Amino acid sequence: MSERIKGMVLCALAMVTVGSTVVASKVIAGGLPPFTATALRFAMALPGFLLLLRVTRTPWPRPDRRDLALLLCQAGLGSVGYTVLLILGVRWAPAASAGVVAGTLPAVAALVAVLALRERPGRYLIGSIVLATAGVLAISWPGEGSTGDSKSPAAMAGNLLVLGAVVCEAMFILLNKRLRVPVRPLALSTVMTAFGLLLSMVPALFERAWEHPLPGDALAGVAYYALVPTVLGFVLWFAGSARLKGAEAALFTALLPVSALILAALWLGESISLAQIGGAACVLGAVGLASLAGRPAMRPDEVGAPS
Repeated sequence: MSERIKGMVLCALAMVTVGSTVVASKVIAGGLPPFTATALRFAMALPGFLLLLRVTRTPWPRPDRRDLALLLCQAGLGSVGYTVLLILGVRWAPAASAGVVAGTLPAVAALVAVLALRERPGRYLIGSIVLATAGVLAISWPGEGSTGDSKSPAAMAGNLLVLGAVVCEAMFILLNKRLRVPVRPLALSTVMTAFGLLLSMVPALFERAWEHPLPGDALAGVAYYALVPTVLGFVLWFAGSARLKGAEAALFTALLPVSALILAALWLGESISLAQIGGAACVLGAVGLASLAGRPAMRPDEVGAPS
């Protein structure tokens, strides 16, 4: 097997694990408050990242005050904000629909960068944003006589919360480009996990989850989210992307909504509607156009799971 094929397989596996976070969040949302689940996720993932730091001898970053403030903001948005909003969103939205919305990250990140940096978007980028918008509208806009759960008011609210999670992650990417001294990816994911744990612990205490029985399936969902998509997903993505060109690796982010759709059907038994399939197709096209627009390949901490 060539190195390029190995890279493609590893990147594909990484994005399948990222897509599974939507399904895992659905399981978690049924039994745990969002901040408690978020704090538990980071508490379980942090030892794994610290072990990777030690094994790879990656130095701990020493940011100045400005970069430290940016890192805290990144953790609040991309780590805590993303996880909490995703868990809240899938309480009401079907996991399949939430996966389609989450898959718009490359287009949303490009749009946020254009708005913040006042860059002039090219035709590919404009097309990507239009297709991503069409994908979200396909699964959320109430059609005539629509009675499906995926287009109920509650599901629409859930999709908006998931879109809010995507915006948080897009802001994370933008802030990361503002760091004066770039932080190595492994060190960045470790810092985000540590800061995410600190920022989520206080609101988690107010949820007082210990006063109620903790469902085993929700705890198992948190453990899966922490160890598989977060830690293992990081390892798979970097092992794969190191063997590919940036544009090639970026294309594999398109697997997020596809894996979410398939896993929602297989794991949760959700029925997949034509609107969801159409929305996923639009998002796949959006990812492809974003790649043609020359967007750089996204790191694991830029696709949602390990940030």
